[in-house]
Amino acid sequence: MQKNNNNAFKNVLTNSAEYGIISQRDFFERNIANKNNISTYYIVQNDDFVYNPRISNLAPYGPINRNKTGYTGIISPLYYVFRVLNINTAFIEWYFKTTCWHKFMYQHGDSGARSDRFSIKDNELKKLPIKLPADDMEQEKIAKTLTSLDNTLQLHERKCEELTLIKKALLQKLFPKKDEIKPEVRYKNFSDAWEQRKLREVVNFLDTLRKPLEGAKRVKGPYPYYGASGIVDYVDGYLFDEELILLSEDGANITERNYPVCFLASGKYWVNNHAHVLKIKEDNDNNFICNSLERKDYTKYNTGMAMPKLNKETCKGIPIMCPNYDEQKKIGNYFRKFDTLITLHQHKLEKLKQLKKFLLQNMFI
Repeated sequence: MQKNNNNAFKNVLTNSAEYGIISQRDFFERNIANKNNISTYYIVQNDDFVYNPRISNLAPYGPINRNKTGYTGIISPLYYVFRVLNINTAFIEWYFKTTCWHKFMYQHGDSGARSDRFSIKDNELKKLPIKLPADDMEQEKIAKTLTSLDNTLQLHERKCEELTLIKKALLQKLFPKKDEIKPEVRYKNFSDAWEQRKLREVVNFLDTLRKPLEGAKRVKGPYPYYGASGIVDYVDGYLFDEELILLSEDGANITERNYPVCFLASGKYWVNNHAHVLKIKEDNDNNFICNSLERKDYTKYNTGMAMPKLNKETCKGIPIMCPNYDEQKKIGNYFRKFDTLITLHQHKLEKLKQLKKFLLQNMFI
């Protein structure tokens, strides 16, 4: 480890479990280091590795990350800096993304008096054994395979985010939060003949058919068990076998909106008493009504005191802007395509994550 004598370098870096090696100013949005004391900092060249022994949820023994900023920087002397010799750098970078080295840290490190802090001496860290293919080509091939997989995984993540943002923007234009305002933006060939109706005019409530199951009484099975914000379990039985709209009846999410309040359920499934079950009436479209309800601000419809609640009678009077059936269908189908694409990328993303996990567990000993 080389000290920053004479303050030769000024770019202070930090080692983040989530973002890797990053400029300290970018990470904290301000300079943390004392500029008068950076001569004691260690120099971090490009492709050097930095070890931070501090415990975090993302890396229980501290992250070991590679400097890929493209420039030389400096880092606090609390960290260890090292570079690898005669080993494929990308291979070692992937190695440190596994848990293969955690057992060594557990055996040779020290938690001290504080259970939330872990440390290991640098002379002990140097003894860390790493089993690797002797063939450089094999090291390179493993690193390229994992890097390619990771790039594909990130591509699907970005696609999910992009599609979700586009859908959200379209919904915001189509279903304004204020019930009395009609959407100003219509898609081509959509009419302006939208009418305000009450929810009871477009759906029937099937709440009497739902049934709660206590955890101890649930028998595991293949059928989704829905609650206020989605699937909470899988059970050996079902109450419904058609596409219906589920609207949260109670829970903090009604006002906090961290999860969907209104969503579609299809196939065979069970619903507990924390979600209203809505069946659309003739000449209405499930997806259109569902998206319209999901866009609502339910704060003013909340009838709960300690816990937010949407009782059935209040829900029946919720106003909803509706065009004719054909237009509802067009809009509903349009957003179904978005949902299908998002779900497709999410499924691919999950499979890629599972594959990545499998490879990381089996490519490194």
